Amino acid sequence: MKTVGVYLLCLIAVLGFSGCQSSQKSVTKGSSDVGTKKNEKEIGATTAAPARILVFSKTKGFRHDSIASGQQALITLGEQANWRLSFTEDARAFSKEGLGRYAVVVFLNTTGDVLDDEQQTAFEHYIATGGGFVGVHSASDTEHDWPWYGQLVGAQFNSHPEVQQARLVVEDNDQLATEHLNDAWLHSDEWYNFNRNPRKDVDVLLSLDEHSYDAGPGAMGDHPIAWQHHVEQGRAFFTGLGHTKESYQSPEFLQHLSGGIHWAAGIDN
Repeated sequence: MKTVGVYLLCLIAVLGFSGCQSSQKSVTKGSSDVGTKKNEKEIGATTAAPARILVFSKTKGFRHDSIASGQQALITLGEQANWRLSFTEDARAFSKEGLGRYAVVVFLNTTGDVLDDEQQTAFEHYIATGGGFVGVHSASDTEHDWPWYGQLVGAQFNSHPEVQQARLVVEDNDQLATEHLNDAWLHSDEWYNFNRNPRKDVDVLLSLDEHSYDAGPGAMGDHPIAWQHHVEQGRAFFTGLGHTKESYQSPEFLQHLSGGIHWAAGIDN
């Protein structure tokens, strides 16, 4: 679907200016009334049938200071893409009824054990019945003791070197998350080493050229860094990018993230 990239042409000009600043006031974190129609805070277009997206950023471990930058970028993307966004850090949103209202759930730099057993069961049901999942960066450093979630994400965080520029190899440029990229892309971020190589279970979109940076003692050799796959009736997209605030000012990364959200919502090329 080639139209996904069109609205991003003005994105970086918009970010940081008044339109984005005014939208930021609508973002709520950890609202005690999350999931209720009366108090849910939503941002997005009001035209027919907007895609409803839940952005979850609860942390029980390290907290990224780029979360607010990611939320702000998603607001702008949502205004351009006809999404209706709900932001929360309240895990009570994870009920069968609550999740059933959304096309996609985004884990935006979550960390640690963020859902209880009942909430985990509701999320498993949501994916099994056709829901979409997008994991950003430390979504892979979340729920290490929940095997189903590890399979959903595809691989989980093991270690990382310092933030540095690396060369990303585009392995599949026929997908919404990568169709805008050349065969290789230079980007600075915090590059996770994972506990396993997910290649045999997913469609790898981007991999890291470990010769282009210092991966540290956790170097993987073959190093996927973004991928997507089907999980029962649902779809799951993961990108290892998104640690830094600067990532959310990068047009290449934002189109990558937007494409992943569209794919998770059921849109194909």
